[in-house]
Amino acid sequence: MNIYELPKFNLPKFPKNKIFRLAVLIIFLSSSFGFLAGLLSGSFYYSQTELSHSESEGEKEVPDAVSVIEKECPPQATQEELIIKAVEDIWPSVVSIVVSKDVPVVEQYFYGPLEGFEEFFGDQFESQAPQSGQGETEKQEIGGGSGFIISEDGMVLTNKHVVSDEDADYTVFTNDGENYSAKVLARDPVQDIAILKIEQAGSQPFSTAKLGDSDSLQAGQTVIAIGSALGEFRNTVSVGVVSGLGRTITASSGGMVETLEDVIQTDAAINKGNSGGPLLNLKGEVIGINTATVVGAQSISFAIPANKAKRGIEQVKTLGKIIYPYLGVRYVPIDERVKEENNLPVDYGALIVAGGKGELAVIPGSAANLAGLSENDIILEFDGEKITTDNSLSKLIMKHEPRDEISLKIMRNGQERIISATLGERSE
Repeated sequence: MNIYELPKFNLPKFPKNKIFRLAVLIIFLSSSFGFLAGLLSGSFYYSQTELSHSESEGEKEVPDAVSVIEKECPPQATQEELIIKAVEDIWPSVVSIVVSKDVPVVEQYFYGPLEGFEEFFGDQFESQAPQSGQGETEKQEIGGGSGFIISEDGMVLTNKHVVSDEDADYTVFTNDGENYSAKVLARDPVQDIAILKIEQAGSQPFSTAKLGDSDSLQAGQTVIAIGSALGEFRNTVSVGVVSGLGRTITASSGGMVETLEDVIQTDAAINKGNSGGPLLNLKGEVIGINTATVVGAQSISFAIPANKAKRGIEQVKTLGKIIYPYLGVRYVPIDERVKEENNLPVDYGALIVAGGKGELAVIPGSAANLAGLSENDIILEFDGEKITTDNSLSKLIMKHEPRDEISLKIMRNGQERIISATLGERSE
């Protein structure tokens, strides 16, 4: 890793007096490091006496160095000011989402499990235990998360796992104290995102968040996470950096397990309840949707890139749902380890294998099934592109649309062949 190296200085010879030598050395080093600190930070401070010569001394006047610097490098807001501005701008569009559901009423009453033995034990074994009511239910909050408004008519972007219960009711709380019932318009079948629509909205348009370009992110870039931490502390702000890009994770919540590719890793604190909230850059643009954190680790959290959500948003506006191209196979990416463990002839591609619990390797009626793919086939190339661990089959499929005709180079029993397929459609 390249780092800044301080330049070497040839120190002048000092008098033999050790105290004087030490004092001069300290002054010299402190001024040198002060200059370097200014050089590295890009900011300097000059006094007027240092920047100009007095006319009374008959010397030629020189330009004000501060003016020169400000002209060529206009002063910029501090990072703190940028963070505050970004948060203020997006706050009106950030919402809390409360999940509620009719659940059985649980009644508390005493019962004697050892009824008939009171004369021996008295009532010491009587206890209080929950018992279900007679078919009675009451609406209770069972979960929640965060989200942000993406259209003036009240479309809200959040995580799929926040609104995964199809039997639940969803309420959106805005920062001006209003609350609205909302319905789920679409749940993304691939990404952990979903889109809600506020119902019975007023005549005034909602404030919306601006989506930025997540493809331009760089490791080390400052980011801001906002959401309802623990479902209780609304509009919690945390700041960190982009710790990594292009991560692949397997996340679980409420019995739902999902593998997410190309997610953003950040050390900005993302807690329970932050799910679905925005991850911002210093321009106040949403560049990610907060989605997961590593339990037991410190400052390891993940967000779905905003660019992955843009496609779904446009589809909901035009089609009313989110769809993806679909091949219809279960597979294992091949690397050197998989090659050795399965005695394969290649160290790249996608090995078609059956899943657990009776899951088939090739889905009946799918594009793969109609094209004649079978279990243990190896897909080497997808429409001319080589399949590797970094260029996975799922990534290549996502470059296409349903009903696209593509070619597959496969290996079956050690022999390569080319087959054609027409991609199907995958929706919620």
